[in-house]
Amino acid sequence: MSDSANRGVEAVDLAALAHGGPGRGVPWALQSEDLSANLVVFAAGEGVAAHVNAEVDVLFLGVAGDGVVEVHGRSHHLGPGRLLVVPKGARRATRAVGDRFAYLTCHRRRAGLLPTKRPRPGAPPGADDPAPAP
Repeated sequence: MSDSANRGVEAVDLAALAHGGPGRGVPWALQSEDLSANLVVFAAGEGVAAHVNAEVDVLFLGVAGDGVVEVHGRSHHLGPGRLLVVPKGARRATRAVGDRFAYLTCHRRRAGLLPTKRPRPGAPPGADDPAPAP
């Protein structure tokens, strides 16, 4: 294939990224004109606090470890290879239940919204600030 045929194509080893690097944060993200995808990693007990996304449906794909995605108060297990689609307007939260939980989110690109991260119990102030993107 020519270089022009590969333009915009990105191949990523999500499993390697999920197991390497810091224990939390976003080790990989993609923002194209149409698509937003993020690999999110949390340590045990960490996650994203409950919030409502009124703009887009979101696909969650478990990559490593075990976690829970709560949708309208109902818990859904998310582990490697398990997929969950959350419709826009749904109240949702995520939480790692294992030592390390990694999942991929993917949705149509939208205006930037950052949900509030759930702090770890007993963590010092600022310890749960998001890790910088690579």
